[in-house]
Amino acid sequence: MSGRQDGSGSRRVAVIGGGLAGLAAAVRLVQHGGQVTVFEARRHLGGRAGSFLDPESGEWLDHCQHVAMGCCTEWESLCHETDMHALFRTDRVLHFFGTDRRYYQLAASTWLPAPYHLLPGLLRLGYLSIVERWGILRTLHRLRGMKDSDSACQLVLGAWLLDQRQTGHAIEHFWSVVILSALSESVDRVSVRAARQVFVDGFMATRRSFELHVPIVPLSELYDQHLANWLRSRGARIHLEHPIRQLTGDAKGVTSLRLADGTSHAFEEYVLAVPWWCVRRVMSEDLQRALPAVSAAEQLESSSITAVHLWFDRPITSLPHAVLVGGTAQWVFRGVVPSEPMGGSPRTHHEHYYQVVISASQLVAAADRSEIVARVCADLAVLGDQVATARLLRWRVVEQPRAVFAPLPGSDAMRPQALSPVPNLSLAGDWTATGWPATMESAVRSGNRAAACVLERASITNREMGPVR
Repeated sequence: MSGRQDGSGSRRVAVIGGGLAGLAAAVRLVQHGGQVTVFEARRHLGGRAGSFLDPESGEWLDHCQHVAMGCCTEWESLCHETDMHALFRTDRVLHFFGTDRRYYQLAASTWLPAPYHLLPGLLRLGYLSIVERWGILRTLHRLRGMKDSDSACQLVLGAWLLDQRQTGHAIEHFWSVVILSALSESVDRVSVRAARQVFVDGFMATRRSFELHVPIVPLSELYDQHLANWLRSRGARIHLEHPIRQLTGDAKGVTSLRLADGTSHAFEEYVLAVPWWCVRRVMSEDLQRALPAVSAAEQLESSSITAVHLWFDRPITSLPHAVLVGGTAQWVFRGVVPSEPMGGSPRTHHEHYYQVVISASQLVAAADRSEIVARVCADLAVLGDQVATARLLRWRVVEQPRAVFAPLPGSDAMRPQALSPVPNLSLAGDWTATGWPATMESAVRSGNRAAACVLERASITNREMGPVR
């Protein structure tokens, strides 16, 4: 889907929301000749996968570390088609530190095909007993044999794991570690279906599915600079700090969008790509009545993610990332060096930057931020003796209370399709019915689907009107 398809996408399209879903829709539409205008309420693109200007240092910092996996095929296509792939590195080994404080590697076997490629690595996780390791493999095999339509998929994962005779130790130190990282929720809340997708599609589908794609530049450079320039060079218009006050219209169609400054603008098609908690409030009452599904989506529960940004006076690990089992800190990434300060304090040349991710951080977020940093730094001691000698120069804790929606049993029924009942309105966002949890892949898939709805309607209109001249 890389070339312009003359006539099929020539409509004027408003994309409301400059997060990854809206940007993906914009990319697809301009590739097919669409006249796209993106409206973003914030100063920067990327949405929840964006950056902010740290007022103390003047540096651009990511709200939170964002990574994709090898199973994220539509996200990967987007990166290649927009020449962003060179701005990511690929980690083909997962680095674990167990509760025994020992280091373990999880990598694809050189001789076993999928879905058995991770079998040797899983069997070497020595902080789990051999009985627990074989029990995990047995349960993974059962997950792989299930279908989304199975009634067990709507159960809570934690209770289902107990039925599979998983020990509390294995649940806490294997299943929870993966689920917290991938879904930002606890095993006592997520559905079996969501967990099945993480393990079956994310680890077992192919030999590359488990690999991590990590940005090597701040997210602001990815979206505000690279992707924005790519879109503008193809005719798209991007308006930042342009919040939408209301979409007006009814069941027959959207008639216009009204900005916060009071001006109104009319387009032929509209892609609404805002978060689930505010999609209904930007619609007129008539549109809300025409789209009852958005009221259900607003009931999706949220999960928080906390990022702890740390600057040390020396390196604390040579690893690109590490999974820390059993503590407050869950992942640590050797951070992308933030962009040069803009009016803040001069950067010390010997600073070494790391970012720690704490998913499902609702309980942690209630603590004093200095206490969170102290707990995280204590967890980092497992990385080696160099942590004890390193001096923490500065830190910043960033919480996103509504980072993702929670994939609880029954939540799939609350997620609307991209194709809405309103003839010229499509929905996009990782919270729509993509079949994926709240990930960059889900956002891109939703944008692709919304763009496909626009293009299909344009194609039908063109066929009804006769050949385009």
